[in-house]
Order: sequence, then structure tokens, then C-alpha cells
Amino acid sequence: QVQLVESGGGSVRAGGSLRLSCAVSGGTFSSYSVAWFRQGPGKEREFVAGIWRSSGDTYYPDSVKGRFTISRDNAENTAYLQMNSLKPDDTAVYYCAVREGVLLAAPNLYNYWGQGTQVTVSS
Repeated sequence: QVQLVESGGGSVRAGGSLRLSCAVSGGTFSSYSVAWFRQGPGKEREFVAGIWRSSGDTYYPDSVKGRFTISRDNAENTAYLQMNSLKPDDTAVYYCAVREGVLLAAPNLYNYWGQGTQVTVSS
């Protein structure tokens, strides 16, 4: 059984930084594409970063490009999301998700999810 556990959320002031972690157990981590999603109050879950299983190529929407960086450590079965220059609009619950196969941005195509970690950015 694949389990994901996020950590690293918290409250910061605008312009601050946070680093989220996603520890994955079960399965073969190196075979998974990994994505981070977020869901703000009253909003749909949205893709914010992804990293391919094989190439390590990364993808970001324009809303976070240049501020967020996703990475993975296959030896530690862990993925990370470094978030810099945070804005109040980044306030949301952040989730990591994995799937076998190609990286996709649609949340309904992911098999496994973590429980989420709250990120709150104050102005």
C-alpha cells in the first residue's frame, strides 16, 4: 500500500519561504511521477508543480513559475516543494500526489495522495 505524508507547512509573512516534504512509502518511488497540488478556500484543487519519474523534468504553472521549485530524492523516497516569495494568494492546503506513468496536471488522474499540509501567508 502506498502512503504519502506531507510536512513543512505553516504560517509565514508575504515574501517568506517554506519547504514542504512528501515522504512516500510502499511501491517504487522512482517509478512515480510526483505532483504538488493546492486547494484554497472555496477553490478547486490546482496543479502547482510536477516532476517526471524518469527524466526529472519539472513543470509549473505561470502562477508559481520562478518562485516554486519541486525536487525529488529517490534514495530517500521523498519529494520536496521549495516555495519562495510567498504571496497571500498562495494560502491553501498543499497536497502531494504520485502516479505511475507520465506526469499529468489533472488531479483526478492521480492514484495516491497525502493528507495535506496547511500553508498560510499573511500580508
